[in-house]
Amino acid sequence: MGLMYMFPVSEEETDRVKIQEASITIKSYGLPMIFWGYLVAILVVIGAMYLAVAAPINKLIATGDQINMILAYAVLVVIYGLPLTLLALYFYEKSIIKKDSLITVVHKVFWIPVMKKVIHLENRDAIELHHFMDSPNVAKMRAQPELRGFENKGYFELFAKNSQGKAIFLDRHSRKADIIKIRDLLRKY
Repeated sequence: MGLMYMFPVSEEETDRVKIQEASITIKSYGLPMIFWGYLVAILVVIGAMYLAVAAPINKLIATGDQINMILAYAVLVVIYGLPLTLLALYFYEKSIIKKDSLITVVHKVFWIPVMKKVIHLENRDAIELHHFMDSPNVAKMRAQPELRGFENKGYFELFAKNSQGKAIFLDRHSRKADIIKIRDLLRKY
């Protein structure tokens, strides 16, 4: 999620970083404002689709035929469920809480915790960084200056190593400098 839902990289960002009693809580940022414009456009399209199919759906339901009613209600579930799902993505927040050798990752939707993962670290500093590249770097292999902007740089993943030695995914980021700052911030507490 770190490619879209970014974490703060310093303690000075007091609205997203909370330090208390030798523990730190970092919360992801929301999506940029341009995405809200996309959401409005998508909701307008879904609203227009609803207006176009509302009368035929009501006729299908009024027929009383079981197959027609199932199809009509399935369409209604999609038309009502899609905006709700999109809104949930816009009100998603991920928090990482670290205290000594314990990390808690909390996923929230509409400020309600929906998933919580507690990780007992191998030691206080058992937070690792890995570089991940899933495709060959063709532009770099050709070494042509005009292709330099198309080089695949991959992204970096942050893992917590638990007491059993298993690496558990925490976050990912496209900028190595930022993910290193997040790792160092977590190791500090």
